[in-house]
Amino acid sequence: MTGTVYKSTGSWYTVKTELGAIYNCRIKGKFRIKGLKSTNPIAVGDVVDFDIEVLDNVTTGIIHTIHDRENYIVRKSVNLSRQTHIIAANIDQVFLLITINNPPTLTSFIDRFLVTTQAYRIKTVLVFNKMDAYDEEHVMEVKYLASIYRKIGYECLEVSAADGTNIEHLKALMKDKTSMFAGHSGVGKSTLVNAIEPGLNLKTKEISMQHMQGQHTTTFAEMFDLSFGARIIDTPGIKGFGVVDMDREEVGDYFPEFFALKHKCRFNNCLHIEEPQCAVKEALDKDEISFSRYRSYLQILEGDDEHYRTEEWVK
Repeated sequence: MTGTVYKSTGSWYTVKTELGAIYNCRIKGKFRIKGLKSTNPIAVGDVVDFDIEVLDNVTTGIIHTIHDRENYIVRKSVNLSRQTHIIAANIDQVFLLITINNPPTLTSFIDRFLVTTQAYRIKTVLVFNKMDAYDEEHVMEVKYLASIYRKIGYECLEVSAADGTNIEHLKALMKDKTSMFAGHSGVGKSTLVNAIEPGLNLKTKEISMQHMQGQHTTTFAEMFDLSFGARIIDTPGIKGFGVVDMDREEVGDYFPEFFALKHKCRFNNCLHIEEPQCAVKEALDKDEISFSRYRSYLQILEGDDEHYRTEEWVK
């Protein structure tokens, strides 16, 4: 039988067939996918083939084949730096939820995430959440930050699950697509999903005042069918986002504003650091490129995977 993985708990997988039947499945043997060293060989969104097994009147499935993926979101594993963790697969678009405070989302985190989605050609929409809770200064920060990303081609949406701001717009973007919600713990992913589809009743928790961070409410990634013809993948909160398997020479290609200027650089292999007649550095000097974006680029080149977790939010 063939189905799509809707939930992964590490050892068991909830798989739904095209006819709507749901099976609890486990893996047969070990999977190695194109040399990718991953802590989870099967992810939510994967299409799999499985056989039915009945033991003691309990029906389960045994997954034996994973279909080729159209794309996936991957990051460095939290505890195993040499391994990766696949967050979800076969996604039409990602909504990256951003909050200015409670908790703060750093520009370096946003940029690392966008580099990964850009590399796999996954459309990403930046969703500035909790707009109802911001004072005038924070609203101005949102406007400024959104202007940086709109300028380079990313769609930005200001929303509020509390008062319904732009919820219908968000639903229109999601219709007939498989979307993933991502972001730090506490940015309101589950609350926003509940506003979009109240019947789901996903668990939510308050912000931890001690660390101004969200408490994990989603333990495993899970996909849900929505009433208006969409599918949403809700994911655990991400503290940090390490970029995976990317050569230094190609990182700049995943910054759209850098890539647009690349042909004007004196050297075709320009890293935009100290090379003479670099179009990117010239644009930076003229404030045509955001300094925060350039700083994120340098951090990725340096392989500084811890820096983005602790640095202060800088416009």
